[in-house]
Amino acid sequence: MQAMGRAAFLVTATLAASALAAPLAPLSPGVLVDSTAPAAVASAPQPQPFQPVPIQPLPPPLTPEQITAQVDPIVVTISADWGLTGVAGTGFVVDPEGLVVTNFHVVEEASAVTAVHMGNGLIYDATVLGYDKSRDLAVLQLATASDLPVATLGGTRALGVGDPVTAIGNASGGGVLVPAPGKVVALDRTITAQNSVDGSTNELTGVIQIDADVRPGDSGGPLVDAWGTVVGVDAAGLSDDARLSQAPEAYAIPIESAMAVVAQVRTGRSDGTVHVGPTPYLGVAVRDVSAFRTAGPSQGAAVASVEYDSPAMRTGLVSGDVIVAFDGKPVRTSDELAQEMVGRVPGDAVRLQWVTEGGARQEQTVTLELGTPTA
Repeated sequence: MQAMGRAAFLVTATLAASALAAPLAPLSPGVLVDSTAPAAVASAPQPQPFQPVPIQPLPPPLTPEQITAQVDPIVVTISADWGLTGVAGTGFVVDPEGLVVTNFHVVEEASAVTAVHMGNGLIYDATVLGYDKSRDLAVLQLATASDLPVATLGGTRALGVGDPVTAIGNASGGGVLVPAPGKVVALDRTITAQNSVDGSTNELTGVIQIDADVRPGDSGGPLVDAWGTVVGVDAAGLSDDARLSQAPEAYAIPIESAMAVVAQVRTGRSDGTVHVGPTPYLGVAVRDVSAFRTAGPSQGAAVASVEYDSPAMRTGLVSGDVIVAFDGKPVRTSDELAQEMVGRVPGDAVRLQWVTEGGARQEQTVTLELGTPTA
């Protein structure tokens, strides 16, 4: 049996950011009065007393039991094979035909993904349709799924500091949904989060800070408001060690960001930071060229390692080389190389240009192969 990790991003640093003010509503257009109608002034009606439009009160908030009954049937628990081990996470259904939103770090480099639907108890094979690493979001398709209940989506514009929320997920990877109630602490935060599986970090912007006890395994689960509508995607919380000595602190990605990625994936085309379709594979780990480098190019994607029997290895790339161009476009940073890969698909032939540690400039065409979800 494979060991099962629990997918989570752990908060390593937070930077304050101010919340954006809601825009004012546009003015209504005026009505042009026909000044040639002589009876208009004489027959003008007398002003009527102001009658305010009654404001419809909000329904009462749901009880914790009602929230569980409403939300659990739209949630899936996720298991992703990752090397010799695996990770556990959460997702939620946004289309009755089995479209699921989760975190990218839950399925990153996964060779196989399965999901258990908490409404019907069925186990589904899942395909990663697309993802955005920069926003830590991924969209899955559950094979053979149909007529599934879907999440009721809300929005973050109505959220305020102090509002009650509940994070729901596969806490600690136990396969059972656990609600974590809390309140909104701040909006529009920027954080640096660390992946509990491989230690990689990612900066997330515009996230919702909450004081709910989000745990590893909750990643990708829904954050809901007092009426059970989904307002965010659980993304980061404290490590198990930090939870013993600190007050609860967690973060969620606004639902608007998640649905923007879903909309892009539905188009079937990669764009911006969103990759759609099978992942292209080159087989190199890269980093920015150090500012203290004394030889070779001052910009580029420095090759830290090359995977065995990969397209990169067969091309002749070795550790220490610096990739400086990709299909004729200059590469100045490792992020720029990753961005060029976003729009590619397995089978694409691209022209790589790099500089060796000895200063020799090399150029070679490489055919990208099928890889696991990464960027």
